[in-house]
Amino acid sequence: MPAALPTREDCLARDRADPLASHRAGFDLPDGLIYLDGNSLGAKPRTVEPRLAQVIGQEWGRDLITSWNRHGWIDLPLRLGDKIARLIGAGPGEVAVADSTSINLFKVLAAALRLRPGRRTILSVRDNFPTDLYTAEGLIGLSDGRHRLRLVDAADIIRALDADTAVVLLTQVDYRTGALFDLPDVTRAAHGAGALVVWDLAHSAGALPVDLNAAEADFAVGCGYKYLNGGPGAPAFVFVARRHHDRFVQPLSGWLGHAAPFAFEPSFRPAAGIARALCGTPPILSLAALEVGVDTVLAADMTMLRAKSIALGDLFIQMVEGQGGDHLGLSLASPREAMRRGSQVSFRHAEGYAVMQALIARGVIGDFRAPDLLRFGFAPLYVRYVDVFDAAAALIGILASRDWDRPAFKRRAAVT
Repeated sequence: MPAALPTREDCLARDRADPLASHRAGFDLPDGLIYLDGNSLGAKPRTVEPRLAQVIGQEWGRDLITSWNRHGWIDLPLRLGDKIARLIGAGPGEVAVADSTSINLFKVLAAALRLRPGRRTILSVRDNFPTDLYTAEGLIGLSDGRHRLRLVDAADIIRALDADTAVVLLTQVDYRTGALFDLPDVTRAAHGAGALVVWDLAHSAGALPVDLNAAEADFAVGCGYKYLNGGPGAPAFVFVARRHHDRFVQPLSGWLGHAAPFAFEPSFRPAAGIARALCGTPPILSLAALEVGVDTVLAADMTMLRAKSIALGDLFIQMVEGQGGDHLGLSLASPREAMRRGSQVSFRHAEGYAVMQALIARGVIGDFRAPDLLRFGFAPLYVRYVDVFDAAAALIGILASRDWDRPAFKRRAAVT
């Protein structure tokens, strides 16, 4: 006999015993809404509005331009970088916050290729996040045919390494399925083949333990608006291992990456250390909001966050499949083994878009990725076990009733 499914009261009891439960109060979540899309946009911390009010009202409004010095605006990209470093296993002075993930990726890819002269290939996987591949293609387009992008299946990434591989470009957590690359193993294999590695941590930072320095990683980038709760379009971060600092040459040599920006010299002279990864003037309002979000993650224990995210994901799979989801057109797209996935679970359904719209209409927010993926993110700072129970019940109810089969739910919006 299969084991009985947990009851709603069982889930409420788990919430009462949850050592992370108190962190939920730090987020502004609408009543009656279940939010399972923190893997796409993190929830709003309650303290972000008073912090921005302070920056706008006092620092900008009263202290004006003196705030670059008086309130440390000029140091914020590196100061915040040091905070993020604690979440990804980097040291002080190895992370800067600036620009977007795509722009930072362009910087580190260009720098990594310069460090491997004579090698032509950027190696990645077919299912990598498209912006990573597009950025690589754009960079290659500027190289007059000196480089190429080679795409393989995820399972073949290590076997595909050869003497022409300059850089391996991978997203640690697959944005579609949540499948998790073994960062230390891949990094070790790439180094053994003489290549460097660029890691995209967009779906990792703030969601699971990452130790870049223990893995001897070379470069990494990531965004601030997912599990770091930095707000829509929050600035991204870039990691450059300290051993590469002196030889790190990136092509976007803006004035804030200069050794002496306010000397206004006519020629570029790169700053020391990670500061040379900077480019333009820091977006202070966005950085201030992101710092609040990062602080919400630093306030918790990452090992506990990871344990809870695994438990939430396992519960969701159990509740969906245990209530006959596989007989209602669903198939699990994420790895079943928890240690092989990030903090999300994805199911396939032929009418995935319509199903997700029907679910959102019932107050359960996940998202959809083409062609057929329903994605559910489990941000353990604010998602409860009872949320998972109720979300699974709503999903099964929509499928059993075919409530998704309405024209309104099939009309595609610009953002899915």
